[in-house]
Amino acid sequence: QVQLVESGGGLVQAGGSLRLSCVASGRIFSSYVMGWFRQAPGKEREFVAVISRSGSSTTTAEPVKGRFTISRDNAKNTVYLQMNSLKPEDTAVYYCAAGAFFTITAQYDYWGQGTQVTVSS
Repeated sequence: QVQLVESGGGLVQAGGSLRLSCVASGRIFSSYVMGWFRQAPGKEREFVAVISRSGSSTTTAEPVKGRFTISRDNAKNTVYLQMNSLKPEDTAVYYCAAGAFFTITAQYDYWGQGTQVTVSS
């Protein structure tokens, strides 16, 4: 079992920045691929970014490419999502996830409870 707890969400003006953190407990963090997803009101959950076990490989969704960066610190059992140049359309609940496969689909084994990000115009 892996428990995931996100933090760092909040209210920010358009153009601002936030850094989300997701701390994992339980089994060995470095054995999991980590992903970030988001879900806006009335919309389906969508992929944001994924990072490999070592952190050497990442993939970022087109709507956030160049603005969001995923990273991880295996010594701290933490994955991060640095979000810059935020837009109102980035408003959503952001979830981190842990799984066995490097994928942009929602095929992850463990999910956090989510953290709200609200971007005002």
